[in-house]
Formats: sequence, structure tokens, C-alpha cells
Amino acid sequence: MEHFLFTQLKFVRSQTLKLMDGITEETADRIPDGFRNSIRWQLGHIYVVLERFAFQYIGLPLNRPDGFKELFEFGSSPLNWPEGAAVPTLEELKGLLASQLGRIEEALTVRLREKVPQPYTTSSGITLGSPEEFLSMNLYHEGMHLSVIKLYKVLLARS
Repeated sequence: MEHFLFTQLKFVRSQTLKLMDGITEETADRIPDGFRNSIRWQLGHIYVVLERFAFQYIGLPLNRPDGFKELFEFGSSPLNWPEGAAVPTLEELKGLLASQLGRIEEALTVRLREKVPQPYTTSSGITLGSPEEFLSMNLYHEGMHLSVIKLYKVLLARS
């Protein structure tokens, strides 16, 4: 029987993927007034954070394409991307996002409660010490960015 966390992660990810429908490459790169990131950044950020949460802290290899850390990690912004950076297309991001959860479920199903060698404390002060805790926190993280993408779509449609 599938662990409830994987069911919930798949639900949230399906909402993220569905929200990508109708977004053009041009729209994906527009930054609404008063913000510092784009829809493309939001999608890449969702991917790199879950990749780190699921694999890095338990010592498993990450599937992070070259340049993704610099483009999409916390604190980065398209406003600071280097000229000529290899920015992924929406189709590339969609493919990565669509295949990520299968790899995570395969790698972590029997390791959910395993303690990580070095717990991680988020910028909000929550300490995560097992894959189960990281994946649970990701539900909040992805949901938050999903909401931002919805907001950006409304704001960009008006301008």
C-alpha cells in the first residue's frame, strides 16, 4: 500500500503540472512588477528543492542538471542569471517535474523514517531529520510556490 505522503506529493505535483498548461515560454520569463522571480524560476525552484530534500540529506545522488543550483536555489533570481545561462525550456522542466516523484518513491519508500546524518534547519527554524519530515515539509513548500504561480498568471494576464 502506498504511503500517504507519496499520494499527497503526487496530488500536489499534478496541480503544479496542470498549472503549466497554457503558459508560453515568453510568459514563463516575465516577472510581475514588485517581484524578483518568474514562473520559470518558480518551477525550477520547486524541482531543485525537492531534489535536495529527497536525496541530498540522506546521501543519495541528485538528478540536478548542470546550472540548476545556480539558477533555481534559494536566493537566486532571473534578474541575476548570467548572460547566456542554459535556461531549461518549459518542456524540459515539465519532464523533470513529471518524473521526479517516481524516482523519490522508489528510493525512499523503505527509508522514510531513517535518520539523516546531519539534520537540516530551514530558514523558518524547523529542523528536518528524516526523509519523511523532508517530504512532508515539501508539501508546504510546493503548495506555497504553486500559489505564487497562480498569482503570477493573474498579474501577467492583466499587464
